[in-house]
Amino acid sequence: MSHPAQRTAPKIELHVHLEGTLRPALLAEFTGDGPPAPGPPYAFTDLYGFIEIWNRVTACLRGPEQYRRALLAYAAEAAGHGAVYLEPIVDAEERLGGPAAWADVLAACCDAAAEARDRHGVEIGLTPQVFRGQDVEVAEEAARVATRFAGRGVVGFGLSGAEGRFPTLPYAGVARIARDGGLPFVPHAGEAAGPAAVREVLAMGAVRIRHGVRAVEDPRLVDELAAAGTVLDVTPTSNVRLGAAAPDRPHPLTVLTAAGVRCSISTDDPAIFDVTLAGEYAVAARLGVDGATAYASGLAGALCDAATRDRLAALGRRAYGPAEPAAPAPATAADRSAVAGR
Repeated sequence: MSHPAQRTAPKIELHVHLEGTLRPALLAEFTGDGPPAPGPPYAFTDLYGFIEIWNRVTACLRGPEQYRRALLAYAAEAAGHGAVYLEPIVDAEERLGGPAAWADVLAACCDAAAEARDRHGVEIGLTPQVFRGQDVEVAEEAARVATRFAGRGVVGFGLSGAEGRFPTLPYAGVARIARDGGLPFVPHAGEAAGPAAVREVLAMGAVRIRHGVRAVEDPRLVDELAAAGTVLDVTPTSNVRLGAAAPDRPHPLTVLTAAGVRCSISTDDPAIFDVTLAGEYAVAARLGVDGATAYASGLAGALCDAATRDRLAALGRRAYGPAEPAAPAPATAADRSAVAGR
């Protein structure tokens, strides 16, 4: 019997917050609030309004079993859209009750990842993270706990939070602890702040950047990202709704890929944005990034082991052909200036 992911074009998703995958029905079940109201459940006007909603949703996850169920639910949903590899993000929250409780959550998520592979044919590599503004000592301890799961389902460690409100540099020690423990650093940057924020996390050892789209404000940085092969995790709808992409200018995805930057395609928080993985791939296609190119970029940025990478590469060849996707045409000066300076 084939898995759902094997019946449609394969997709890789590297940027999806587990807390933001809770569809209204499952969220209502967790909170005991009864059936969800019809229609889109979330309304916000900017990044900070979104963060407030995200925090309220996250507070509804109250223990390892709910995290396990949330991960299995999203694995099933994503598989239905063709996902063959996911890197879900799980936030280390003080509300979870300290290092022991955080370890229990990660253990439950690792178990769920193995179960999802068997049930849905989806490989999952977990990428827990801390957030800007979090107590630095707490964040460093969260990284230490996460390193205990390296090789057991956790493949990377990240940093999120609004760049415009809280600094990044105090978390350099977090990145170092993660790297020393075998977990590559995959932070958010270039969403609420511009090119300087991208350069800052690169200097801290980032191997991939979540978002990074505001790099388009600095053509020299765009060229550097392309030359280095750095993968950016682009979330097309989220970027527009949270203001990282201006709706009256070319989407940064178009400019970045035209300049040769590898961009993976993801949903970010699919339940909150009311999007799906297949839908975001379709948006990307309209912006000039076809499924083969998105898959290749996702594979380039994936933090999986060699055996998993070989399997994913074979799936890609069967679905999209053996040839590498043609390189996009270089961005023109007009393309870049249309986005730069926002």
